[in-house]
Amino acid sequence: MTAWPKLAEVQAIDLADPLSPCRARFALPKGVTYLDGNSLGALPCATPARVAAAIAGEWGEDLIASWNKHGWIDAPARLGARIAPLIGAAADEVIVADSTSANLFKLITAACLAAPGRSTILTEPGNFPTDLYIAQGVAAMLPDRRVRTVPASEIAGAIDGDTAIVVLTHVHYKTGAKLDMAGLTAAAHAAGALILWDLSHSAGAVEIDLDGCDADLAVGCGYKYLNGGPGAPAFLYVARRWQGQLRSPLTGWMGHGAPFDFGDDYAPADGMKRFLCGTPPILGMAALDAGLDTFDGVAMADVAAKSRSLSELLIAGIEQRCVGAGFTIVTPRDADARGSHVSVAHDYAWEICQALIARGVIGDFRAPDVLRLGLTPLYTSHEDVWRAVEMLAEVMATEAWRDPAYAVRAAVT
Repeated sequence: MTAWPKLAEVQAIDLADPLSPCRARFALPKGVTYLDGNSLGALPCATPARVAAAIAGEWGEDLIASWNKHGWIDAPARLGARIAPLIGAAADEVIVADSTSANLFKLITAACLAAPGRSTILTEPGNFPTDLYIAQGVAAMLPDRRVRTVPASEIAGAIDGDTAIVVLTHVHYKTGAKLDMAGLTAAAHAAGALILWDLSHSAGAVEIDLDGCDADLAVGCGYKYLNGGPGAPAFLYVARRWQGQLRSPLTGWMGHGAPFDFGDDYAPADGMKRFLCGTPPILGMAALDAGLDTFDGVAMADVAAKSRSLSELLIAGIEQRCVGAGFTIVTPRDADARGSHVSVAHDYAWEICQALIARGVIGDFRAPDVLRLGLTPLYTSHEDVWRAVEMLAEVMATEAWRDPAYAVRAAVT
């Protein structure tokens, strides 16, 4: 974009946007420009009624019969099948269960146990903390295992005969950088290692082709771009070729081949059900189901194209409207190398973020100095981005962020 457009120009872009009708699927507060869907997706309009029906009708009226009558028992596989096309997987390769952290533990441990002659869990420094912490926990639990970190640019060359599993986040939570899934997967396989992709910051926002990239394992959360609500159940993917070979370390009764036989000895279920553990959280599943409805009739190619357009507008706006404000754009300029949020570094990123929130532009902050602005293609408009840039320019020009009230740190940043 060569010049910062006028408001009417971006409104014209929105009118031609094939995803613009999707915005009406969300209950977006008036007067708010929400650029934090990469952290918590907005509320779908259908969610309150869906959850209320699960509470009052299914739980309240049909009680325990709902496990069969309303298919509660099948919810993990049913929702997994709905997520599968969003991440380039087959329906029988994805299941919804537990949290991202729990699923990381299951799959990292399973991969390590399947490679007894290999000791290394390879990842990058600065990966999302839970990925690092879980990897460290697995290494501490299993004999002779270690976590090795090398910069993402050096990962391919660092995979060797001692690598059991490579654990990487597809879109980096802080910088927005998107890794080469196909290339790094091929590098892992060339060395005889497995690879696990964390899709938490990419599922539902960019195109993903797990099967096309020959990926082994993946996890992701349900509450960011999938709009499942705070603490929504997560999902995990295991390529069909590995499902019979990997064994979950969390051998709960829902992962048993015949859970209602109530036998004393564990025997894993076939397929993805072996990666279940405890009773599925049905009310959370109902909210996630409504979140996935927002993707009905949506092509991920259109989602990815709009993500690129929104991020290009945002980067151009920061560069042109905030000249001299002290920002450094840390998100890659190459559209193919970034996800669906734009991050900028500034010495006073926290204060700037709070000043924006006070003015109805909601982004978020990541320590020590990053302001993140998320772009959710289903409901973020080009006008939203334009208005956010104008407000950011005003905050910087007037130095409104210097108000001492904006320096107070909250428990959640």
